Amino acid sequence: MSDVTTDKLVLAVPSKGRLMEETAQLFARGGLKLARTGNDRGYRGELQGLPGVEVAFVSASEIADLLRKGEVHLGVTGEDLLRDLIPEAETDVEFLKALGFGHADVVVAVPDFWIDVSTMSDLEEAALLYRRRHGTRMRVATKYRTLTRMFFSGHRYGGEARSVDTVSMYRIVESLGATEGAPGAGLAELIVDITSTGSTLKANSLRVLDDGIILKSEANLVMSRRAAWTDETLALKDAVLGSLG
Repeated sequence: MSDVTTDKLVLAVPSKGRLMEETAQLFARGGLKLARTGNDRGYRGELQGLPGVEVAFVSASEIADLLRKGEVHLGVTGEDLLRDLIPEAETDVEFLKALGFGHADVVVAVPDFWIDVSTMSDLEEAALLYRRRHGTRMRVATKYRTLTRMFFSGHRYGGEARSVDTVSMYRIVESLGATEGAPGAGLAELIVDITSTGSTLKANSLRVLDDGIILKSEANLVMSRRAAWTDETLALKDAVLGSLG
């Protein structure tokens, strides 16, 4: 349970970039204004037009962690981050509303020259062949460790109910920089990463497997099930949600 015990509702929003701008525009359309308190670089703020809401400006990945821990009541962040941080996300959070921006697909992408690898089933065969030839497991560069493990074991989010083919002969190498550059740099054989237009993948001579979309993600308004909720904060939650249409 969270240390949040006041009757103020704490809303976490992205601190910078396009997600912050689109979140601010979304609330503005509902007659509310995100405003920082103290100075323009401050990490705290308010939702003008709705007294009782305290705003925390933090990174999108930190928002997911704060929601998981119950240290904020509501947050705006990507589903991809929540699904990766919380494998069974619905146990700790509730997805209240998809917001229509921040679209990105989490995908499995392989080098273009792998002409015989188009599906996850093909990838499993390639992984077995790689193990026989090199005596080690094929490397997958990613920041999405949990999503990768679950998808490669046959799990699928949303869409069709069927499972994907499993891939077992691989190992994850953590991506600390631009994931799409890992195969070209010899750091991995393939990647799991996000893409919105596919242009960056194409520029790095990578392509998405035919059944390699792990998750179609977008920004969501999310409620923490672990925060300390009161009648007052529940009413404020309804007011925030209502302002979004």
